[in-house]
Amino acid sequence: MNELLVRTVTGVLLIGAALFTAAMGGYVFAVFVAVAATAIYYEWTRIVRGWSFGWQIGGFVYAVLPALSLLWIRDRSDDQLALLLWVFLVTWATDIGAYFVGRAIGKRKLAPAISPGKTVEGLYGGMAAATLLGGAWALFADLRPTLLVLAPLFALAAQGGDLFESWMKRTAGLKDSGNWLPGHGGLLDRLDGMVPVAVLTALAQLSGLG
Repeated sequence: MNELLVRTVTGVLLIGAALFTAAMGGYVFAVFVAVAATAIYYEWTRIVRGWSFGWQIGGFVYAVLPALSLLWIRDRSDDQLALLLWVFLVTWATDIGAYFVGRAIGKRKLAPAISPGKTVEGLYGGMAAATLLGGAWALFADLRPTLLVLAPLFALAAQGGDLFESWMKRTAGLKDSGNWLPGHGGLLDRLDGMVPVAVLTALAQLSGLG
């Protein structure tokens, strides 16, 4: 089975699990988020092993803040499930758009010292995909129109989260945050973009912007 197929199958299963638990809500989604947060923190500690104690504390905050944000969006925000699905769509569209556009036409390196595989074209592709899909869902679900503007900005933040994790791995001399997910590496490798999008979306809602 080639790498792209393995990556696709794993990604589809992850997306299916996220959508199913999100639709169920309540304790089902809470347990799903708690497991993800625990895995993120475990992988973070693996990356920063031997670093200062502050990095251990930072990892706890890094894992807990997006978890709390996702739970709040699902159960306490104005739009609940619809807004949570917007968070998912923006994050996934950014990741998928950047991957395929980068592979197809990517030439200019985005941050070669941190992540040699990422390109400027991939960055634009991810932002465009997030804008199109996130915007379409916002209109369909009658979400706040400000989300049309926030989608590309949050896509940029998602790719910043990806670069930050790549910097951590490069500093630690690791290729992946873990080896749990065939074709993807660790869970943190897949959720690094979700972290800023979830937190920023919750903050936007609380401030009345999202």
